[in-house]
Amino acid sequence: MTDTNVVWHQYTIDKQERAKSLGQKPAVIWLTGLSGSGKSTLANLLEKKLHQHSHHTYLLDGDNVRHGLCGDLGFDDKARVENIRRISEVSKLFVDAGLIVLTAFISPFRDDRRFCRSLLKEGEFIEVFVDTPLEVCEQRDPKGLYKKARAGDIKHFTGIDSEYQVPESPEVHFEYRDESPEDSAERLYLALKQKGYVS
Repeated sequence: MTDTNVVWHQYTIDKQERAKSLGQKPAVIWLTGLSGSGKSTLANLLEKKLHQHSHHTYLLDGDNVRHGLCGDLGFDDKARVENIRRISEVSKLFVDAGLIVLTAFISPFRDDRRFCRSLLKEGEFIEVFVDTPLEVCEQRDPKGLYKKARAGDIKHFTGIDSEYQVPESPEVHFEYRDESPEDSAERLYLALKQKGYVS
């Protein structure tokens, strides 16, 4: 709850001016999916592709923000909600700066993703469902987390003993294919371009 003595200060340079100077339409490209689905890899390769096309970006990654901004949070449902609330507010600030923000977060709850959407204007939130089957994610298990979760060493692990709520109408439904990360990133970039989200 905001203190009644805290008043918003309006500055001269606004989001439109910043976006105009950068020559792009600011937005959040929100990648959601299970652990091991490929979100971080896709986000990294997609950012490289956007830079090749002279876009100005910033990438927020689930693990990385837990080293600082969200380092005080755990992984139960309440902490997950707060984690995404903070990321949503940060994403809004980056959009206000005129940037294209890429996020790679499991973000398992629909209400949390809706919250981020609610902070932004129409067309500024692009939900990308990285739809990789649980069995594929477990086979990959790059950090050994599924193995630990199955053994009971990690509690509240999404897809095992914590729910993942599938997006109902994402802007991009990115379905798994057995292909290289580079081919997947190219396919995602083309899907975003075809829908007019990037150039």
